[in-house]
Amino acid sequence: MLSDAKRELLKRRLKGEQVSRRAWEPRPDGPLPLSFAQQRLWFLSQLEPDSTEYNLSMRVRWDGTPDVAALGAALSGVVARHEVLRTRLVAGADGVPHQVIDAPAPFPLPVVDVSGSADPAQTVRELAAADAQVPFDLSTGPLIRATLLRAGDGEHVLVVALHHVVFDEWSDSVFHRELMALYEAFRAGEADPLPPLEVQYADYAVWQRQSLRGDVLEGQLSYWRDRLSGAAELDLPLDRPRPPVRSFAGATMGIHIPDDVAEGLRELSRECGVSMFMTLLSAYVVLLGRHAGSDDVVVGTPVANRNRAETEGLIGFFVNTLVMRTDLSGDPSFREVLGRVRETALGAYAHQDVPFEQVVEALV
Repeated sequence: MLSDAKRELLKRRLKGEQVSRRAWEPRPDGPLPLSFAQQRLWFLSQLEPDSTEYNLSMRVRWDGTPDVAALGAALSGVVARHEVLRTRLVAGADGVPHQVIDAPAPFPLPVVDVSGSADPAQTVRELAAADAQVPFDLSTGPLIRATLLRAGDGEHVLVVALHHVVFDEWSDSVFHRELMALYEAFRAGEADPLPPLEVQYADYAVWQRQSLRGDVLEGQLSYWRDRLSGAAELDLPLDRPRPPVRSFAGATMGIHIPDDVAEGLRELSRECGVSMFMTLLSAYVVLLGRHAGSDDVVVGTPVANRNRAETEGLIGFFVNTLVMRTDLSGDPSFREVLGRVRETALGAYAHQDVPFEQVVEALV
């Protein structure tokens, strides 16, 4: 099923709207600006320089014995291809941060053999977890590192850690796709098969800074002021008081949705003309509303924020936060709630360009 962002992009293309090829601003001769998303994380890193809250980690399991030279070359190729993976965020003499893009260079790929440990699989998990807790310095970089762990004959795991300021969930699929394409090509002694990128993340940052101002910015902010005016914080019952200092300690818990339930949700979504995300958000909103005893439920949700065709193949940090406000008054049926959430979501997607922190500033 298409994501809501991709579905909206497809609709706009079918209508003939110019979602790509709108002129990109030329890069300035001086320092390259940060995107608004990068600026958000840079600011937080100044408050907590050693925080690992925004470290990302992924593992690529290799069946068989990988060609280490080809894999290293493939990693070097991906980093060379995407400037953002060679970017550092450096503050100038005036304290304003800007992007510094380093020249391409061979990417180091250390190989660590853990096959002799008592439990190689557990050792891999522990080393990957420990690597994810090593802080990144945004000003000195690099903001990506990788290690190939050998757990046994034919058992290898590539562990990659990155800072969120150069990567997001959408980037994950781009990274995997291009890494494997380059690896297969280099292992076979062939040339780089990937077409050149039209733009780079820094071009997007310049375009964003130039386009989100004046009447364009005010039009987006006016929507959010009108949409969120008078919104109140949900008074949710808590099991225990909130700690005076926020902790990032936590865990994830997986659940299994039976096939018949999942199919029922898909069928309901099709009948009501909504995405699965809208259906699940509707259920979540109803649950929150009942627990809080409120008909006015406000939920924050991340959005890919890649509504230009040129950004679809880029690695980088594009994610924004959208605020979904749902009116549950009048004792609506669940299908009525679905309709309300659908309108809310579509309106939010149409005004997703403005950074969340600017929405907050406009409301206070």
